[in-house]
Amino acid sequence: MAVLGPADFFGEACLAGQSKRISTAATLSDCTVVRIEKSAAMKVIREEPRFSEFLMSYLLSRNIRIEEDLVDMLFNSSEKRLARILLLLANFGKEGKPEQVIPKISQETLAEMVGTTRARVSFFMNKFRKLGFVEYDGGLEVHSSLLNVILHDEPLTIHQK
Repeated sequence: MAVLGPADFFGEACLAGQSKRISTAATLSDCTVVRIEKSAAMKVIREEPRFSEFLMSYLLSRNIRIEEDLVDMLFNSSEKRLARILLLLANFGKEGKPEQVIPKISQETLAEMVGTTRARVSFFMNKFRKLGFVEYDGGLEVHSSLLNVILHDEPLTIHQK
């Protein structure tokens, strides 16, 4: 599962001849979707070099993200996958200032993205909150300290006082 933002594409595989839909799109907030016929898209790709470059760059970046997601799914624990997804949702590591407050997202949706159960997500979210990595009261705030979950291999423990 990927989270797309403004000016992102989905369904572009039909341009390469994919006849069956292999994914579903759902929104986390209000959005506008524009449907473009294949013939119109192909015409713009042929006649507008700037659009072609933009689309090629987008597709290559998306391919890299898919490869990263696959490696993440194969080699990381669900706890690390959740931490990575929260950081991606908050735009850590992207251009511009990170958005520390993530729009309302359910634990069920996070579980689908992580590839685990809602109960596991709930457990890890409580753990991240107790460790000071996240706060949630009317929105989810992600602190940069959550990067420690991704960058260090030692297990995270809650220290009792």
